Formats: sequence, structure tokens, C-alpha cells
Amino acid sequence: MAPTRRPHRWLGGALALAVGAGLTVLGTAGPAMAADVNNAKNAGFESGLTNWSCSGGNGANTSTPVRTGASALKATPAGQDKAQCSQTVAVKPNSTYTLSAHVQGSYVYLGATGTGTTDVSTWSPGSTGWSQLSTSFRTGASTTSVTIYTHGWFGQSAYYVDDVSVFGPDGGGGQDPDPVVPNPPTGLAAGVTTTSTVPLSWTAASGATGYNVYRDGAKVSSVTGTSTTVTGLAANTSYSFEVTATNSKGESAKSAAVTARTKDGGSNPNPVVPKHAVTGYWQNFNNGATVQKLRDVSPQYDIIAVAFADATTTPGELTFNLSPALGYANVDEFKSDVAAKKAAGKSVIISVGGEIGNVTVNSDASATAFANSAYALMQEYGFTGVDIDLEHGINSTYLTKAIRQLSAKAGTNMVLTMAPQTLDMQSTGTEYFKLATAVKDILTVVNTQYYNSGAMLGCDGKVYSQGSVDFLTALSCIQLEGGLDPSQVGIGVPASSRGAGGGYVSPSVVTAALDCLTKGTSCGNFKPTKTYPGLRGAMTWSINWDAASGNAWSNVVGPHVHNLP
Repeated sequence: MAPTRRPHRWLGGALALAVGAGLTVLGTAGPAMAADVNNAKNAGFESGLTNWSCSGGNGANTSTPVRTGASALKATPAGQDKAQCSQTVAVKPNSTYTLSAHVQGSYVYLGATGTGTTDVSTWSPGSTGWSQLSTSFRTGASTTSVTIYTHGWFGQSAYYVDDVSVFGPDGGGGQDPDPVVPNPPTGLAAGVTTTSTVPLSWTAASGATGYNVYRDGAKVSSVTGTSTTVTGLAANTSYSFEVTATNSKGESAKSAAVTARTKDGGSNPNPVVPKHAVTGYWQNFNNGATVQKLRDVSPQYDIIAVAFADATTTPGELTFNLSPALGYANVDEFKSDVAAKKAAGKSVIISVGGEIGNVTVNSDASATAFANSAYALMQEYGFTGVDIDLEHGINSTYLTKAIRQLSAKAGTNMVLTMAPQTLDMQSTGTEYFKLATAVKDILTVVNTQYYNSGAMLGCDGKVYSQGSVDFLTALSCIQLEGGLDPSQVGIGVPASSRGAGGGYVSPSVVTAALDCLTKGTSCGNFKPTKTYPGLRGAMTWSINWDAASGNAWSNVVGPHVHNLP
């Protein structure tokens, strides 16, 4: 459900007050003395939530995103709870302290109470990356402890905190132990290569603040995250890579090596997805919509997602069972239709999930089973890629591994699409959004289902009702401003009122939303701050429901998408 309380209604005044108070206090803070220390314990959340208390049980330790080390705090507001996490810190009386933390998310607060003088707080309206909050306070004549806290706001998504500091005279409560040289990173893996690049990823090492990347024994780069792409390589050449972890104490030993070979620049056996594309789901079942063979699908569709693959009893494993209701004489006839569509320049992919389908990928074994079985289906039927339409929750960590393994088998020409539900893309902290950004380098398009959801928050913090041009544009803006490339964003809508329980809009509303996002015209009340001419296009559920309406949707939306700038 959409939240009923939103801070944008009154926080402008609160911001002015907080900034004013912050400037006054910071102006009185003197330089740190040599003996000053960070009095916060477990300041980087490397020991989970030790020393911290979170309201409503809404705080948790997370391994991504992190600013330094291997962990950070993730706290999720729920209902009337702002997910406040606090710690009591020992301090000295009549002393000045600088309170700071690195935060990520919308409406994140940092403050201190019980100072014995003037309690302080500061906040950030939001960021998709790490930003630092900082303020200062002075303790009273008899103050020996203060409570520091951080919290989010009503109706907002999860926020993240790392590297908290209460810097000032030693309060005598003890500090975190000095850092030690970290252990070598684990899980080093190579992604899909090109003729000149190799993407690498690894598991964070506890206590690390950075990583060095080695190619054939020579250091080639230093990064702070747990992934990088090594560039400038020769085609069709094998390379060995290792990674070390670093912090202020030194550099770890090298990780286990991984070997990867660059591509040889061979030809692409699959059609290229056009700059602006129309995606449709082809039903491998009969639910009252028009039953049609692949050969009869409107040529307006550029990506045809065959719905759906089936799960086996092995976690993560897929199979495909062609429905006899479709009228194919045999499987070979279906395969022939797939090949004919590809010859016509169309991408035919296998979709995983749907309303009642579910495939569980929550372990290394299930990730490998997913990759192996999906690739086997691509080989057997000629599918050019895979669509992720899992609607019962996903584990982004292991599904990322599964997709990476599949991509390594299928190559750079694999088409990868996703169709998350609206709620799944409300913020960058959701599992679907994390999955999309984790595989951004190989992602074709995310076609969010803007239906069956009710009212939702747009990127401007306002609530919009489904079934309007504002709903389509303000919610697409979340992805466009949250890290996805415009070419990876599509608008998903029902083809007819029979295709979904709610959220159907006429094709003219879809074209208006496309024009608003790409050209800044035909907008409703919401107008984006900039245009996105590279927007990929639109998707519909389903091709069959479109056919039942005489292709009324694709006949309007298709040409409009293909004529976008």
C-alpha cells in the first residue's frame, strides 16, 4: 500500500531549522586534539548490530551496499516506525564532539540526545550513493554519556549507514580495536568477456577499505568496491587475475586466481535488439485470450517472451513444456517458428516465473542449476535469452550469480529482460533493483509492470494512482534516476482491460508517457527534470490479449516506439 505520511509536506522548514542549528554548532567546534578518538563502538557494523538498538526490530546487518569493510546497517521504516537505531556513547563533560556518519537512502537523520546542553540533529533528503552527514555538540558539566541515533522517515524505503564517528576526547568507554591486515578476498569470478575487457567480481573481505587487482601478476587497478572491469586487453587471449584486500594496516595475500579468455570477435548469431523496442509475452497456455502460434505474432513485437518455463523438483532448475492447446503438431514445428522469428530480426526469449510460477534460486547449487538448465533450453529451442518475471520474492545475490553463469555460457549476445512488479522497483534497495544494477552491464531492459498495484510513490515523493500518464512517468523516473541507463527502461502495461485486474490504460496514454519521458511533451502533472531520448520502449501483457482486441495495442504503440528519437 502507498504510505499515508510523507515528509515532503513539511520538511522544508525542518531543513532550514536543522541547517541553521548545524551551522551555529559547527561554527563553535574547534580542531580535534591529538588525543581525540572515535568513541562509537562497532562504528562500521562489522559485528552486526552489537552495541546498537533498532526500534521495531527494523534494523539489520547488510553486506551490500557498504562504504568500507564488509558490513553496514540497513534499517527499514515500517508503518509508524522510523527505524531508529541508537547507541549510548561514553563522553567527557564540558567537551566538544563531532558526530558524523555516511548514509544512503531517502530522508536519513543523524543526531544526539542527552548532551546536557543543546541536542543536535542533521539529515539528508536522499541520495543513491554514500554521502556524509556531520554535526557537532558540546557536553554539559556533568554529562558522561550521550545517545547517538539515526533514523529514516515514514513511508520511505530502507536506508543505509556506515562508518559512524563520535570524534572527541576519550570518554573512557573503550573504542573499536585497531584494524588488522585483512584476509584475502574470496569468490573471485570473471563475467562475460568482450574482445578487450574482462569483468571481475569477488566477495568483500572483512575490515578491507579497498582492493588491488592483478593481471598475470602485475597490479592493474585499485578499487573500493567488490567488482571492476579490466580493459585494454587483446582479443582471444587468456589472462590470469588475482585480487588483494587493503586497509590502513596493509595489503592481504592474493586471492585464488581466476582465468578468463577474451572474445575472438566472431559474428553474432542472434538478432540485435533495436534501439527502441516493443516487448510482448506470448502465452504458452489458453486462458480465454486468442490462441496463436509464434508465426502469427504481430511484426510490431521486437522481443517475444515465451511464458513460461516450468520449475522441476530440483531447486533452480528449469524445463519447458509446450502446451498442446496451441495446436502445434510437434515440438519441431514450434522450434521452426522460433527460428523464423529470429530470421525476421526478432528476439524470442524464455520467461521465468509469472503470477503462479516460481523458481527458487537461493544457493550456489540452485544458481548453477538455473544457469545450466536455462542454457540447455536456449540451445534446444533456439531462445536468444531469458526474462526474469519472478513475482514471489527473489534473492538478488544468488540470482545475480545464476545470470552471470548463464551469460558466461550464452555470450554477450544474450538478451536479458526483467518484468518486476511496481512495488519491486520503488527504491534502489529492493532485491529486484539490486539485481538489475548488479547485472547492468549485460541487462537489455527492465519492463516494470505498471498495473495490479494501486497507488504508488513517484520519484518526486508524491503518490500517483495507477492508470494515468503521471503514474507511468513518475514511477519510470525512479529507475531512470536510480542507476539504470534509459536504454534499460521500458513501460509495462496490459494490452486490454481483460489482461489485468487493474491499471489498464489506452494506447494513447502509453504513447503520451513515452513522449513525456523522451521529449518532455504530452506530460500530465508530473514532468521530469530532463528527457530520456534513449528510453528502450514498452511492454505488454500479453500478445494474446492484444490479438483478442485486433492488435489494437501494438498497432498504436508499436509504430510510436519505433519512431522515438
